[in-house]
Amino acid sequence: MSDRHPDVAAVVLAAGMGKRMHSDLAKVLHRMAGKPLLGHVLDTLGELGVGRTVVVIGYQRERVRAEFAGRADLEWAVQAEQRGTGHACMMAEPVLGDFRGTLLVVCGDTPLLSARTLHGLLVRHAESAAQVTVLSMRLADPTGYGRIVRTPDGHGIERIVEEKDASPEVKAIDEVNSGIYAFDHAALARVLSSLTANNSQSEYYLTDTVALLQARGEKAAVWCAEDARGRLGISTPEQLEEAEQAWLAMRRGSGA
Repeated sequence: MSDRHPDVAAVVLAAGMGKRMHSDLAKVLHRMAGKPLLGHVLDTLGELGVGRTVVVIGYQRERVRAEFAGRADLEWAVQAEQRGTGHACMMAEPVLGDFRGTLLVVCGDTPLLSARTLHGLLVRHAESAAQVTVLSMRLADPTGYGRIVRTPDGHGIERIVEEKDASPEVKAIDEVNSGIYAFDHAALARVLSSLTANNSQSEYYLTDTVALLQARGEKAAVWCAEDARGRLGISTPEQLEEAEQAWLAMRRGSGA
């Protein structure tokens, strides 16, 4: 498989406020190494060579669009009310229209995410012939992340359980959902309308599409990438500082 993916469409989730940043600024507009967090993610998708990029915006959406006004290649979807990741993908559907192919869903607050990792996910997705492939990671402290519950043979994925809905047994699992997925778009579109907000957050979780697809007889796969650092989203000023230091260290290591 080529390391460029012009037949793939990407949806970038960038609608949230980011309350833990203790700032009125939309989270994806916070700057790391002189560039908005969203800008780093968009650069990665450009390096990956995806054919379409749909950015889902909500909080301060006009300000976000203005920041990237020079990017004629971007398509925009509005999530006026932030009701979860599944809801965000619902808002992207009218923009995607009749697109048929692989849909990559990424988060707009992951500035260390690499094209190499996303390429690996797309390769795994193609090889597994799954309708959804989840990018996972293992963390020494998985607190706050949705846990990956694997099938008894350890190869497949049974379900993803959000932290606030997890039992103590599930909370002990160290493999977590990165929030990044590769979907067969047609398969995803068929189950989005079946999502419900019957959970502790009253949100529509994109994670629930895994079980919905499996209930229809579709296949779900999981790929655990080695370096978790690149998949970690930014939620606090401290994490932003850590990410910037990691980014600078990687630049020095590459001689850039």
